[in-house]
Amino acid sequence: MGVVSTMNAGAAETPAAAASDAAVDPAQVPPALLPWGAAPKPIKKGEIGASSEDLAAAGASAAANDLSDSTVEGVTEFGPKGESRRTGVLKKSETAVPPLPPSKAEPVDGTGEVDYLYTVGKQTASVDGVAASLTVAKPTVAAADWHSLAEIAVQSADGQQVVEVGWTVDRKTNGDEDTHLFVYHWIDGKPTCYNGCGFVPYSGATVAPGATLAADVTKPFGIQYSGGSWWIAYDSEWIGSFPASLWGGTFTKGGLVQVFGEVAASSTKPCTQMGNGKTPDNTAAARIGSVTYVNGPTVQLAVSATSDVYTTSQLTDRTFRYGGPGSC
Repeated sequence: MGVVSTMNAGAAETPAAAASDAAVDPAQVPPALLPWGAAPKPIKKGEIGASSEDLAAAGASAAANDLSDSTVEGVTEFGPKGESRRTGVLKKSETAVPPLPPSKAEPVDGTGEVDYLYTVGKQTASVDGVAASLTVAKPTVAAADWHSLAEIAVQSADGQQVVEVGWTVDRKTNGDEDTHLFVYHWIDGKPTCYNGCGFVPYSGATVAPGATLAADVTKPFGIQYSGGSWWIAYDSEWIGSFPASLWGGTFTKGGLVQVFGEVAASSTKPCTQMGNGKTPDNTAAARIGSVTYVNGPTVQLAVSATSDVYTTSQLTDRTFRYGGPGSC
């Protein structure tokens, strides 16, 4: 069990029972506690096909959809994914496979290039895991752009190996304009695919990556290395893991933590919203907060933005507001 360096209050009273059969692969047994120190318990699941607004109105956390209870092998196209290093400089790159070039959101200039804009908090830190509370929003993504998301990422010290979890609005990947849970990973600086490519769903999870999420709520997301796998947590439960064998067993500890909002756009001045579309000077703007490390140092995020389209407002060493309405 890891030691949480900055723990959130409100842990459940009774831990979920861990598998005790000696024949069970340790890589398939999640930690007894979630990265923020709470005991796992099932999330409240909504009806299949419910929208983000419907889920919020019902008080549900997530609902399965056509992608979340199936493998990604049946999906032929994915939207682009951001740069693995995310050094704080605006990136521009070709959308080579994987992922496939866009079709539902062709760039207005016809170049097939993607501009990535970020608002990011980061820290060089040796950690076994990280967690953060994210405002789960439903930003409007302009027709010419690809996605708007928020996530947490644990990376190797050189930024080449990465595990990610967060929420995204991405028509190409998810087939609609709702907010969806996603996981992703990078190997040797190369992208893989959304919600699969070696991800192992946890048998005790209520939903899988790709699930539709309730919007306008705040939920904890987490990543933790344990028993030979990088485990992924959402809300109050473990949803699955990336086995360390995907990296040849060499990526077993984080060296760099990044938490951020991201817009993948067809220009450096996109009309897409980031976060909930409110600017950080508004107290109702989206937040990335209560950042917590497992077996790590004191959290001291350095917060910045890569352009003047979306901005940040740092509230504490662990929390910042971010985002904006875009340039239109």
